[in-house]
Amino acid sequence: MSGLNPQQLEAIHYLDGPLLVLAGAGSGKTRVITEKIAYLVQGCGFEPRNIAAITFTNKAAREMQERLGKRISAQAARQLQVSTFHSLGVRILREEAKVLGYKPRFSIFDAADCAGIIADLAGSVDKGNLRTLQSIISNWKNALVPPEAAQGLAASETEKLAAQVYRSYEATLKAYQAMDFDDLIRLPVLLFEQQPELREKWQNRLRYLLVDEYQDTNACQYALLKRLTGPRQQFTAVGDDDQSIYAWRGADIENLRKLPQDFPRLKVIKLEQNYRSTLRILKAANNVIAHNEKLFDKKLWSELGHGEQISVTVCPDNEREAESVAIRLQAHRFENRGKWSDYAILYRSNHLARLFEQQLRNQRIPYLLSGGQSFFDKAEIKDLIAYLRLFANLEDDPAFIRAATTPKRGIGASTLQTLGAYAGERHLSLFAAAFEEGFAQRVQARQLEPLLEFCHFIARMQARAEREPAQQVLPDLLAAIAYEAFLFDHEEPRAAQSKWANVCEFTAWLTKKGEEDDKTLVDLTQTIALINMLEKREEEFDAVQLSTLHAAKGLEYPHVFLVGVEEGILPHRESVETGKVEEERRLMYVGITRARQSLHVSYCERRKQNREWVTSEPSRFIAEMGKEDLRFSGGKAAAPADKATGSARLEAMKAMLAGGKSPVAD
Repeated sequence: MSGLNPQQLEAIHYLDGPLLVLAGAGSGKTRVITEKIAYLVQGCGFEPRNIAAITFTNKAAREMQERLGKRISAQAARQLQVSTFHSLGVRILREEAKVLGYKPRFSIFDAADCAGIIADLAGSVDKGNLRTLQSIISNWKNALVPPEAAQGLAASETEKLAAQVYRSYEATLKAYQAMDFDDLIRLPVLLFEQQPELREKWQNRLRYLLVDEYQDTNACQYALLKRLTGPRQQFTAVGDDDQSIYAWRGADIENLRKLPQDFPRLKVIKLEQNYRSTLRILKAANNVIAHNEKLFDKKLWSELGHGEQISVTVCPDNEREAESVAIRLQAHRFENRGKWSDYAILYRSNHLARLFEQQLRNQRIPYLLSGGQSFFDKAEIKDLIAYLRLFANLEDDPAFIRAATTPKRGIGASTLQTLGAYAGERHLSLFAAAFEEGFAQRVQARQLEPLLEFCHFIARMQARAEREPAQQVLPDLLAAIAYEAFLFDHEEPRAAQSKWANVCEFTAWLTKKGEEDDKTLVDLTQTIALINMLEKREEEFDAVQLSTLHAAKGLEYPHVFLVGVEEGILPHRESVETGKVEEERRLMYVGITRARQSLHVSYCERRKQNREWVTSEPSRFIAEMGKEDLRFSGGKAAAPADKATGSARLEAMKAMLAGGKSPVAD
């Protein structure tokens, strides 16, 4: 444990009761968690299988597992339960499914599957409206509000519709033997409330809990934590109230406030030494966050020296801002002999990325975009993957439902509900249940016919997919389901064209992969750890990272460009109108503390919105950073000579970069 500071060591060794570690940005919290697990196993005699470490992303869980594999034996690390809240919920539910009336191999529906059910029940195709209904139902589930109670809580017309849909939605999921993402935590909580002996069983199995990013927990996750810790109260929660930025998806900062009340023996240890950023960057972050009401007072400090001043660039408009960032980033990299991956451009909202992407392409700067939609999350790609998943595993019920209804082929929701209920009773997959005589007696012939036709088609294609290469099966599959025609019938021509191009790109990629590895389509599907492959590819790629502030949390970069820092953007206009500026301030704090060595802030004097120019004001957060560590340039306040110098410098930079010469010092 060499190199750990006194507070980190105290947090690792404290086992006398519940513990809250207030870990500021860059204060080494992941190391504290891994060292504490190693201490529990090697120093305190805990069995690895009795320890659970809960993270918020699969990536964080993987990284922690890898670290632990090096710190304790790989075998011991494998026995630990290192997972997200949702994965832990799945583990509990698979084991206790029968008590809840589910088969152990219940299906888990993603947001798109659930949106389809809600669309049918609400009789609406308006995507904005469906997103709102889905969000309201999700918030009720996370607050442990059952459908019956939701009707009493519904105030607006939209909420009343959501309450009606919620009841039928729950019944439909149960009929399909399926759960949505929220159920994976809500149902274990209900299970432990109703079955004390099961609660005790899991409390005895998971004897020590460590929760990372505790400030991001919602009411349901907190309820699960309380029920799992039980009377023993052996847990370490690691979090930072200054980085609570996910209220919009149900995270509740009140969970931090409740901890000392619900656990009177709670000990609080603060980690304030930052190992990431220079003093100037930390001072600006401390200055900004000091304007928020504090749950727990803490101040970050560092031994990494003062560092360079924070630059604040005032740009005439958003197009010039994007151009200026691309050129300054290029020059900075050239001067520092750095890598592209040392740089990140961070912004409040996804729509701000477009101009920066354009300018980076113009300057031939490689970049990666995160916080937007992954290629594999696009509806058209998921439609095709549903068929492939079904070829690889006929028991994959969510894939069956998606494939059976996209494109529509006369199989209605009521047929699928009846099939789901029958499959649940018989503990069969939907595919197997469709062929049973017992099911045939429950539906009319006109309902059964298209369903059996679909199942026979899948069986034929599966047989081919197991034997033949992808380049023979994929075109036939797309032709048989008439997917191109389906897109052009249901979308605007440009959108349909774009979606079809994505499908063609995906099939070309699969075909190429099949030829290179000499694999059939089923072989490929079974190894479609597509997302993992994509993540690996991104990690190896030397490129500038473009990201929303929300998606950048937990990451760090030597050099950060924080752009569009204007009133109405950061803080967001809606947050100002609804009095939620404190969360926006935390978002600014997260943005500042991503930077290790240099931070470059920019804003515009005017911004083009819907073909109109709108005057912009600098964000209040810039003034809150404190002026002594900021270096301003550009803007109306600059003298004409300065403007000319600025333009000349920009031209000199362009020439220098084109010629590859070393820049002249100021």
